[in-house]
Amino acid sequence: MSSLCKPGPVALFQAHVPFSFLRDLMPRTLDGQITMEKTPSYFVTREAPARISAMSKDTKLIVVVRDPVTRAISDYTQTLSKRPDIPTFESLTFKNRSTGLIDTSWSAIQIGIYAKHLEHWLRHFPLSQMLFVSGERLISDPAGELGRVQDFLGLKRIITDKHFYFNKTKGFPCLKKAEGSSKPHCLGKTKGRTHPDIDPEVVRRLREFYRPFNRKFYQMTGHDFGWDG
Repeated sequence: MSSLCKPGPVALFQAHVPFSFLRDLMPRTLDGQITMEKTPSYFVTREAPARISAMSKDTKLIVVVRDPVTRAISDYTQTLSKRPDIPTFESLTFKNRSTGLIDTSWSAIQIGIYAKHLEHWLRHFPLSQMLFVSGERLISDPAGELGRVQDFLGLKRIITDKHFYFNKTKGFPCLKKAEGSSKPHCLGKTKGRTHPDIDPEVVRRLREFYRPFNRKFYQMTGHDFGWDG
């Protein structure tokens, strides 16, 4: 998730660290500039909405979401790359596999219950100040999704299809050239990892688990992300 201010103070905080100290580390926002700060954990941190609202009620919020099942597997893949000895995805998913009880205390599962997290934000920010970006469409139509972002921020649509090419090795779009460089730019080697094979029955049970939460999220945001197919 990313939080944005136009213009004004930066939406930056961390538990147990004075906000004023962290804010002073950020560059100043000049007239006509937009200050951006991105920390994915904000969306699932209960204290974040109130703290950001207290800093600036005009903050615009951009939330990038993807299929929660794919997100959980991706989360696990990242952890596995750092800790190869962790238990299998299948064993971590269930409190009791024989009964099919999903372990919602596991962060990889809990983060994907988007409707629950969004409820906390809607107590402090109107939906009009939030933009929900599809992680899947960022891959299939990056220019289209970034067009929505530019519109949301009141910016001219400068980024278009001509700025991207599809990298077959990584499996997602890359910039044809980075700012100030003539060379193409892709995300680092930690992005685009091959996911481990997961028991299809576990994937099916996870989809059943997330389905009611997904549908509630669709209703709350007014957008069907198509994760229940």
